[in-house]
Amino acid sequence: MPPNPLMVPEPIAACARRLAEQEADPLAAFIYDLDALETHIQWLRSHLPDGVDLFYAIKANSEPAVLRTLAPWVDGFDVSSGGEIQKLIEHDITQPFIFSGPGKLDSDFRLALEARVEQIHLESHDEIQRLNTIAAETGRRQRVLIRVNPTLPDALSTKLAMAGQPTPFGLEERQLTDAVIQVDESEYLELCGFHVHAMSHQTDVYRHLGLLDSLLDKWPIWRALAEEPAKVTQLNLGGGMGVNYQGIDQFDWPTLCWHLARRLAWLPEPPRIRFEPGRFVTAHCGYYVMQIIDLKHNHGEDFAVCRGGTHHFRLPVAQGHSHPVVHLPQNACEGEARPLTVVGQLCTPKDVLARGVPMVNPQRGDLLVLPMAGAYGYNISHADFLCHPRPVQQFIRPGALRVNDTLALEAV
Repeated sequence: MPPNPLMVPEPIAACARRLAEQEADPLAAFIYDLDALETHIQWLRSHLPDGVDLFYAIKANSEPAVLRTLAPWVDGFDVSSGGEIQKLIEHDITQPFIFSGPGKLDSDFRLALEARVEQIHLESHDEIQRLNTIAAETGRRQRVLIRVNPTLPDALSTKLAMAGQPTPFGLEERQLTDAVIQVDESEYLELCGFHVHAMSHQTDVYRHLGLLDSLLDKWPIWRALAEEPAKVTQLNLGGGMGVNYQGIDQFDWPTLCWHLARRLAWLPEPPRIRFEPGRFVTAHCGYYVMQIIDLKHNHGEDFAVCRGGTHHFRLPVAQGHSHPVVHLPQNACEGEARPLTVVGQLCTPKDVLARGVPMVNPQRGDLLVLPMAGAYGYNISHADFLCHPRPVQQFIRPGALRVNDTLALEAV
């Protein structure tokens, strides 16, 4: 299970203090607990029913140490650009990968084919035509899925909708018949299934179950469109399992897997299911650490101005929430807690990471730890704004520490 987001494990706190001691200036850093990541991915796998694959969408966090930690436990990786393919190549990640996402370049297609991509998810009639032409250059047939933007009931809406409404993703169901015929008639393409990524950051498991049921109902209809339905075996349901940044109740993964197992058992010809979550895999392994550099009071509000900010950790602004913060004082604190707004160093009033954070006697030099920073944090941030230094990134294995030396944390 994911850890309590309102608590900071002692190895993380110890690492943060050690890094602060080493830095000449106040600290801004990301710390990643690779043991926690490995434990979490094992927990996710333990609930998967037969007939279901688990891929990791590396857009959430593509740091090499993260990919290497996940590699033994996932069935493969989902990439959405030539740059992400190149990252797998450069870091010797040899697990299967699938290539999805809109706006693929011809050069991306060529790189994917050279790297022996397992499947490519096609988003449009134009992509079908272009990939067939490029695959012909290699002289081999490429397995593909068609991405569908299905019609969905309002009850399945989510905070960040990817389908069921006008979006740049996939093909409408009314275009699906023509797309299937186009693939079947393409000499160098082989249709093996369909891809739907309809929800992103969905925290309600029952809405997710409603989506799953609706797509499994559509499966035999879509499959029957193919010239050879027996070769159409894959249904990729994307990811989209959300993370609750405000509390300890998290997306109910065991219930999702239990329900899916029952549905697949009822189907006469069930598809091979694939999930490709990103945020849900890595969010809880990361921590963003900021050191207080100034305390001030303006127009009735107290502020903690910290090293770093949303140019490192853009997630709170991008998601529109006040992120949880844990105060690690330098000295024992006594007294009543008062609420502070936690901000960074940027010349914009939008550089706010959290509001109303209770702190007892905060001081310059105190550390603030923002948990759940392992996904869509640093990798989506505008790191070069104002040309501030980039944050320290530390990858640790707390389980490898010597029992009596909790500060001897090694970077991986």
